[in-house]
Order: sequence, then C-alpha cells, then structure tokens
Amino acid sequence: MGRLFGTDGARGVANQDLNVQLAMDIAKAAGMILKREKGGKPTFVVGKDTRISGDMLESAMAAGLTAVGADVILLGVVPTPAVAYLVKELGADAGIMLTASHNPFEFNGIKIFNAQGFKLSDADEEEIEAIVLDQAEEIEYAAADEIGRVTDDRYKVSLYVQHIKNTVSGRLSNLKVVLDCSNGSASRTAASIFADMGVQLTILNANPNGVNVNLDCGSMHVERLAQYVKANHFDVGLAFDGDADRCLAVDSEGTVIDGDIMISIFAKQMKDCGTLKGDSMVGTVMSNLGFFRFGEANGITVHATKVGDRYVLEKMLEEGYQIGGEQSGHIIFLEHMTTGDGQLSGLQLLDVISRTGKPLSELKNIMTKYPQVSVNVHAGKEQKEKLPDAKPVWDSIDTYTKELEGNGRILVRPSGTEPLIRVMVEGADIAQINEIANSIAKQIEETL
Repeated sequence: MGRLFGTDGARGVANQDLNVQLAMDIAKAAGMILKREKGGKPTFVVGKDTRISGDMLESAMAAGLTAVGADVILLGVVPTPAVAYLVKELGADAGIMLTASHNPFEFNGIKIFNAQGFKLSDADEEEIEAIVLDQAEEIEYAAADEIGRVTDDRYKVSLYVQHIKNTVSGRLSNLKVVLDCSNGSASRTAASIFADMGVQLTILNANPNGVNVNLDCGSMHVERLAQYVKANHFDVGLAFDGDADRCLAVDSEGTVIDGDIMISIFAKQMKDCGTLKGDSMVGTVMSNLGFFRFGEANGITVHATKVGDRYVLEKMLEEGYQIGGEQSGHIIFLEHMTTGDGQLSGLQLLDVISRTGKPLSELKNIMTKYPQVSVNVHAGKEQKEKLPDAKPVWDSIDTYTKELEGNGRILVRPSGTEPLIRVMVEGADIAQINEIANSIAKQIEETL
C-alpha cells in the first residue's frame, strides 16, 4: 500500500485528507508524467460519482491537468467502469474517476486509469507520489499558448451503455427485477441498460442529492433490498455501490448472493459452454472456503490473489483468465471490461438465468458457503505498520488455526482503503469462529 494510493486509488475525507490542493497536485503530477511519456499534449477523461464533493474535486483535477498542458474531457456522473471503457473508446491517454466507492458521502477518492483502461500500476502510482510528497521533480507548467482545454461531453456515457447491452444476445426472459442504485453512479445509467432488455423493471434509490450515496441502501446495505424482493415477489434483486463497480444479488427467497457465488455461477456456465480458458477462475485470499471447494468439485482451478480487484486483474492478464473477482461483488469479465463492473455483472447474471431457465434460488446452490465472521479493529498507519512484528497476535492466530483442524481459516490484514485492521475467521461452527474472531481482535487492540 502506497503513501497516497491504497488498493483502490487515493482516498480520504473530502476537504480534509483529500482537499483541493492535494487533488490539484496529483493531477499536475499525472499530467506532467503523461505529457513527457507521450511527447505532446495528453488527453484525460474525468468522471465522478454523485457525492457532493465531486464538483469541487473535478474542478481541482481539471485545473491541475490544464496547468501542465493536458486537455480534459468531463464525463459528469458515470460509473467507474465507464471511465475505464471510455478512455480507450475515445482514444484518450488516461482516465480519472472521482469516487470513494462504497464509503459514506463525506469520503472521496481518485482512481487513475491508463490508456488501455487499466488501473495504474504500483510503479506508476509511486512516481506520482514521489512528485507530490517528495517534490522529486519540479512541476513543469505549460506555456501560455499550451495550456490545456476543458470539454464537457457528458453524453459520451451512451457509448458505455451500448457496450454493456451488447454483451448479451437478444432479450432476457420476462423476469421481475428490482435494481438498487445506491443513489450513486448507476442512477444515471441503470435504466438505459436494463429497461429495454425484456425484464419487468423497478428501480430504487436513484435520486442522489450529494449526501445520500450508499446511505442505508445499495450493496453495503443489501439486507434492505432482500426484504423488498421477498415482500414484493421479485425474481431477482441487484444492488450496486456508489460508483457501480460492484454488484450483489438477491434471489426470490430474499437470500443474498455474494460475489463468490456469482463468480461460481459464471465460471460453471462458461465451463459447460467450453469457453472457460484454462478451466480457471480468480479470487482472493478473502474468498469463501466454499469457493475453493466448488472449484475442486467442478474441475475448476481457483487462483487466489491479494485483496483488491487490481491484483485479481493482474493475475487474469498474466494467465489470460476470463472471470475473477471478490466476495464484495467486484467481478471482472475480461472479455468485456478492464475492471469490475456491477451493471455488467448484473446483466450477465440475468442472462444466465434466462439461458438456463433456472431461477437464481436454484443456481445459488452451486456453491456451499461457509460461515464467516469479520471484526474490524480501528488502526492508524502506525498501528498497521506494527502488525507484521506483533508476535502475540500471530502466536494467537497460530493457536486458533490449529484449533480449527483444517475445517476453517483465519485471515488478518490491514485495510487498503480505511483505517482498519480486518480480522476474518471462517469455519463450520459459527459460535466457535465468532469467539475466535473477537479474541484475536482483542489481542490486536491490546498489542498495538
């Protein structure tokens, strides 16, 4: 994890950790580096989600980029994957998305994509950090006649919408579907993507006001959608997060279907069709134990990476795998998109239901999910850095791992996006793993 950039961009409380000056500095550094690499004036596309600080940071990024001689195309409110797609589609040199994803409205963040629509590598982010934090290079401001220009082109999102719709052939079954847009980016695109696909559509939480993104709705509060689906007899519910790069589903019984189960459904469908390259799928160390057992039972190799869809993507690119993602609902279909895309995942799930004729309540049984307990321990940067050498913590983890006797596992890691150390314990006995998780969390608090 870098000094500015975590596992998913630079993120913090807007106007405090992530203020106008920092946003402008990041923009100037990114623009200067790209201008030098290109040997001429680069073009950036810039998108944002619905949080109130988006306008402020958009202006700061545009100012910083144009100051060093980069042109800017403003996309307005769009999903994160739309920025990734439109960078390449519009022939731009880089893309910037202003979002804090699933975090509350007071947070915001900066995600940067390269010309191919992939998130920047660690090395690229470190180069920006060196300029911003260490003044490793002096900012090269553009001459008066080389200052960049800003173009407002918010309707270009229609190219992304059409691309997502083109990933399925024909209309879907007459399913009764409800979408929870989390008062976020999907509020702008969901109706255009799903409305004419042959489903009976209801849309919830698509009235953003700048401060209600992710507020008691969306993928972070999917239990509310689950109650709504069951009470109103929907076939499927789909919940997105603030920037619509993740999706969780709900079946007709009100059962939440997470990313692990969805990826398993997709991988099995691909394998049955003979299109699953390498008979492999990619998850993370946080993927459910049932995810790995599903792979074993179905002749599908599971590759586990560090937490973060950027690491999932790296593995997929390295080996050419087609499907991967995270339990949280970040799912990457590399054939169609260079990053996680919640609306693409939701549409693909409806397509599988339509093609197989099986309800989601049946498809979900493809994977048996082991109980997991997660406990978060508040920890600043200093506490996170001490974790690897905290011997009492690791001794405790070793003791409890032996107690699980191979029927569970323990994972302790610092969050890459929040001031937390996460403790996850998995196993067959919910009471046992709950006790273990809280005991380890207490040990971390006492030690650090």
